[in-house]
Amino acid sequence: MQISAARQALSFLGAALILIAYAGHQMNWMDSRKTAYNLLNAVGSGILAYIALHPFQVGFVVLEVSWSLLSLFALFRPRVEGQS
Repeated sequence: MQISAARQALSFLGAALILIAYAGHQMNWMDSRKTAYNLLNAVGSGILAYIALHPFQVGFVVLEVSWSLLSLFALFRPRVEGQS
């Protein structure tokens, strides 16, 4: 199966966004409760979920859709007083 260069580039972008968030968190450059971290994860996993839909890859779809939904939840969850 041949995957187009555009889909490859989009897939790379999605993976890069997730890895930037992960590396930033591991190096203490990013806080996992902050918007930037969760936005990178939500967008990156959303891109990869889209890529996984065609051809349909059930494990990849479940992983990426779950990752995206959890990141979106973290972005929009109510903030506790004194927390940003």
